[in-house]
Amino acid sequence: MGNSIIIKNSNTWIEGNAIQQLERTATLPNMQRVVGMPDLHAGRGYPVGAAFFSVGRFYPALIGNDIGCGMAFWQTDLPVHQSKKHKLAKQLGSIDAPLDDTWAERIAELIPNCTYPQAGTTDGSERALILQQKRQIQGENASQVEHLTRIFNAEVGDFWCESKRDTSHLLSLGTIGGGNHFAELQAVDKIYAPEKLPENFNRQCLQLLVHSGSRGLGQAILREHVDKFSHAGLAENTPEALDYLAKHAAALQFAQANRQLIAERMLAKWGADGAMLLDVHHNFLQQTQLDNETGWLHRKGATPADCGLVVIPGSRGDYSYWVQPIVDKSAHALFSLAHGAGRKWQRSECKGRLSHKYSVDKLRQTDLGSVVICEDKALIYEEAPQAYKNIDEVIAAMLDFGLIELVARFKPVLTYKTAGECC
Repeated sequence: MGNSIIIKNSNTWIEGNAIQQLERTATLPNMQRVVGMPDLHAGRGYPVGAAFFSVGRFYPALIGNDIGCGMAFWQTDLPVHQSKKHKLAKQLGSIDAPLDDTWAERIAELIPNCTYPQAGTTDGSERALILQQKRQIQGENASQVEHLTRIFNAEVGDFWCESKRDTSHLLSLGTIGGGNHFAELQAVDKIYAPEKLPENFNRQCLQLLVHSGSRGLGQAILREHVDKFSHAGLAENTPEALDYLAKHAAALQFAQANRQLIAERMLAKWGADGAMLLDVHHNFLQQTQLDNETGWLHRKGATPADCGLVVIPGSRGDYSYWVQPIVDKSAHALFSLAHGAGRKWQRSECKGRLSHKYSVDKLRQTDLGSVVICEDKALIYEEAPQAYKNIDEVIAAMLDFGLIELVARFKPVLTYKTAGECC
């Protein structure tokens, strides 16, 4: 496959269409290397669960429409043995609606001015880009959006709030969204390397994993880019490239703030405290150096292996693993790891495959004893554990390649998808 490899072993199943997409991506102009992870699966034209390294040109379409999609992992003070999952579900209720005005100050703290890696540098330096145009908001949600616009101090980019564009992403701060996004309370199942645990980790209390992204903002950025440039990519150091990088950086900040607001919102519902242990993006672009060549590393559904401990989750009915990337092996896999179990079935197939065996109510309970909050009847089939690969096989492939060390394993307690309002 030339400049493409797949991290897999003899037990790894990957559909042929995903492999074909990976091979086609490897032929893009200026593309130097592509790596498929063991969770590789077909996407809309480009594979998910992969990393791509190009020189001189980068491809926003490879990042996709959910720029900054990723995961935050929190330590809570909710005691494992005193926490009842059905009571927690009742206390949580719904977190699908927009945040109210009481969150204004917190939002203002979490959205600073936009920074991004300066194209054409070899040292990873960053510079601030502050876009200071005021804008007016129109439409039925005008009062709410104007309120949020004031929170952002109108300094984080015209493209967020321009009246000609969709502004729904502003109202989605602190909400999870549809698709494979979720928030999940977890309990420690097994500790493999206690010496690698952070000091503020408490195995006697529940952990909270939040998976979400930039919501409608990333979609708006990609749509604008594709309308102008299709899928041809952008030459580095051009005004068009710098414009995309600024918007990309703003979307990363938005996504990270969104995950933090989701976690804090949930903890507030439970009357609990928590501390963020990690936050990583899975869909993003960064300038990096590989084999003494400076280029652009695209991740599409891939966990960075160059930022310390990371969590790799299974489906909502499976375990999640906390792993330590092995740094001296990471360049082989483009400094990336799998980002989860990876889809086994297309969404359109799931209900037909499962509805004659499983009722909606049955899918709200998992084999590990956890509870799933999902009032969207289509989504609960699309995101059923059976639609995903086995997480143990994904982890085993990375272990066989010497990419990770196991630190801990967690089992789900309560998974939140939607109370019926997100989609």
